[in-house]
Parts: sequence; structure tokens; C-alpha cells
Amino acid sequence: MGGSAAQLKASASRLGQDRTMESNTGAAPSAIDLELLEEECISICQEMIRIPSVNHGDGIGDERAIAEYVAKKLSEVGIASELIVTGENRVNVVAKIVGRDQSRPGLVLHGHLDVVPANAEDWSVDPFAGVIKDGYLWGRGAVDMKDMDAMILATVRAWARAKYQPERNILLVFFADEEAGSEYGSRYLVANRPEIFDGYSEAISEVGGFSVTITSGHRLYFIEGAQKGINWLQLRAKGEAGHGSFINPKNAITKLSAAIVRIGGYEWPQLETKTGAKFWSKIAELTGESYDPKNPRALLKHIGGAARMMGATISNTSNPTMLNAGYKANVIPQTATAVVDGRFLPGFEDELLETISKLAGPDIEIEVLVRDKALEVDFEGPLVEAMSAALAKYDSEGIPVPYLMSGGTDNKALSDLGIIGYGFSPVRLPPELDFFALFHGVDERIPIDGLRFGVKVLNEFLQNC
Repeated sequence: MGGSAAQLKASASRLGQDRTMESNTGAAPSAIDLELLEEECISICQEMIRIPSVNHGDGIGDERAIAEYVAKKLSEVGIASELIVTGENRVNVVAKIVGRDQSRPGLVLHGHLDVVPANAEDWSVDPFAGVIKDGYLWGRGAVDMKDMDAMILATVRAWARAKYQPERNILLVFFADEEAGSEYGSRYLVANRPEIFDGYSEAISEVGGFSVTITSGHRLYFIEGAQKGINWLQLRAKGEAGHGSFINPKNAITKLSAAIVRIGGYEWPQLETKTGAKFWSKIAELTGESYDPKNPRALLKHIGGAARMMGATISNTSNPTMLNAGYKANVIPQTATAVVDGRFLPGFEDELLETISKLAGPDIEIEVLVRDKALEVDFEGPLVEAMSAALAKYDSEGIPVPYLMSGGTDNKALSDLGIIGYGFSPVRLPPELDFFALFHGVDERIPIDGLRFGVKVLNEFLQNC
């Protein structure tokens, strides 16, 4: 992949000595070859899929080869980068493109290089072959998120060839380990290399800017401006150990099972957030329905496959995901444990914890294993205007709307540094495609036309943000 990590590091300066891309005031946006931009985006995405940067969790992953690939693609056009190793084969890539106006805060443009595993036997194509067929590019990472990585690389390579310099500083970061908690990626860099992000106030990343065609025929572009928070909770029941043939009213498994049934079966009340109010109000307006803040679930029927995720963004949620108890068939164990994946809406963490505690009951101990904040930013200002304008240029009928995401991205780590983040990896999708089913799913794929659209929109946005 173009040399070892050591060779690539030797050829690149540290961030503090980054080469400034030459300013050329005559290199207007029109000087960029959009056809070449599209074709290169497709080929880069294909090549990245063919590098199996699988994250198995528990610290086991390998982003080295793909990080070296990214550094090579940047180096080919004169963009220096730094490879930051955070563990065995855990590698991040950072590069800086210097803007014309140094008085403005910069923009962090980031993606992650790792992907979740894929069982080839379940797929109709080799998940790491980067096959193009039926108008789609197939493979693990095609939508999560090597498509966006390819858009970023293709865009900055096009700028370098045209000697185009953006208005503001842009920090390119390709993180490791996003799929397993970001401990070797964004969280490591924020904690150990915060100086990298000095002077940057906003960020753009994944899971936003994609189109959803609703029942009224309107095509909406969902821009992520909020994320649910996380409370992964361990529940522990203690009882009395004994012989499996005896009657035992203090059976820890029985206590725990009853608690898990109550928690897993609980119907959480629907709640309104700032982002949710804007989103569901727009859906109601476009479909001719009324918006009831206490029952946005009534509008899910209008958004097709997007209801898979959006249905989880109108309330807190609690899903039992793990159980552990016992060591022999005829022994009643003294303890039993379970893990619950709790997700809370911005502003409603206390409600989540209080409700789960009540549902579990007084005999169950609860420990927070992992806690991550919820995010919510305003859908207004120059950055949002630039996103909307870029979409409008290439889809005059498209309607941008903010949405709340049920999961999370590396923007959460960056928020610890006061950086405001949005999800904006634009792609225009066929109305019939169940896009959300492709995330971590079998036969993950991205429409070629959607990639062409996305890289042009991203290029337009970055030139005007």
C-alpha cells in the first residue's frame, strides 16, 4: 500500500510543520474537474473496501494498511499527514489544509477507517471485493463509512490538483476504532493530543445528508444534529445458592429474570426534543397531518425504512443484551447478572436511570458500565446554511431537515473540546432502498449515482462553509 508506516511518516511533516497548500486566487471552484472528482471518489471507495480494516472489539482491530493507504493518497498530491499509532495496528491519520483566512476558526472533517466484521457466507458477494453491480458498489464499509472517507479524499485531491485553497483551515482526521468505543481513535486523540484540534470550532462527519423519500413524494435530506446518550448498565441479583432439586424462593436467576422482563417490556413514554420537534413538524406539514408532541409515533408510517431508527428517537429505550448466571445444571447460583443497553434523549438521562431502577426493584443492584453524553446542536447558522445551499445546487427539490440519531459518532469525543458537530455525508438514495438496514447489515452497498451526487455536494459545501 505504498510503503511502510515508517516510510510514510518520514516523508510527512508533523502537523505543526504541515505544508500549506499554495494559494491560487485564479483557481476558482469551476477549475475543479467534477467528472474526475466523481470517478476518483468511486475508485477510492472501491479500493478502501478491498482493505479489510475489521474491528473485532475488545481492542482487536487493524487500521494500519488502510491508514497507510490514506496517507499515500494524500502524499501523492502534496498533502502532508501524520500517522498516529495508538495500539497494535491501531492507526489514525491526521492532515491539515491551511485556509486563506486565519482569523476564522477551522472545520474538522472526519471519518473512521474501521468496519464491523462480515460473514462472507451470508453475503451474495465477497464483502471485501468492492464489486460494482446493478448500479451499486458493494462491500463492508460502503455506507459505514468508507463512502464518506472516499468523498473526503477525492475532494481534497481535486483541490490540490487545481491549487484551490479553502477559505478556512480544514483538519482531516481519519479515526481508528469508532466501531468499538473509539478508545484507540477519537477518544485517545482528544485525551492525549488535544493540541491537534486547537483553533477548530465545528466538525462534519457521518450519518447525515442522506435522502429519504416520504409518502407525500417529497425528498428530505436528514442532517444529524443530535444524538442519544448511552447508559450501559449491569444488573446484579443476589440470592441463596443451593441444590437444584430444592425449592428456593431466593433464586438469583428468578429475581433477575423478572427484572429483565419488566425492563425489556416497558413502553417508554414519547418525549419531545428541540430537534425532534423540528423534524416531526416538517413531516406533518409535508404530509398534511397534525403533529402531536405526545405521539410522534403516529407519523412513522410516512418515512419508510427510516422508521427503523427514528422510532427509537422519540423516547428513551432499554434493551437487555446479555445474561450470565450459573455454572452447573443442578446448582442454583448465588448471583446472576445482565446487561441493559439504555439510550436516553438529550435532557432525559435522569428519567432513564430512575425508571430502570424502579422497574428493576429493590433487590437488584445497578452499575453503570459505560456512560456517554447525548448531543444536541441548533439547526441554524452559516454551517447549516452552507449544507442546505450545497444540497439545493444539486437537488433543487430536496428539503434539508435536522434529525436525532439513535446511536453516536466521533463527534461525541470532539464535543469534549467544545467542537460542535453535525452528520453530513451527503448521498441521494433511491426511494425504495432501505438504507438503515445496510448499516452493519448483509450486502451493504451504496448506489454509484449516490456517490457521484455526494462528492459534488461535499465539495460545494466545503468551498462555501
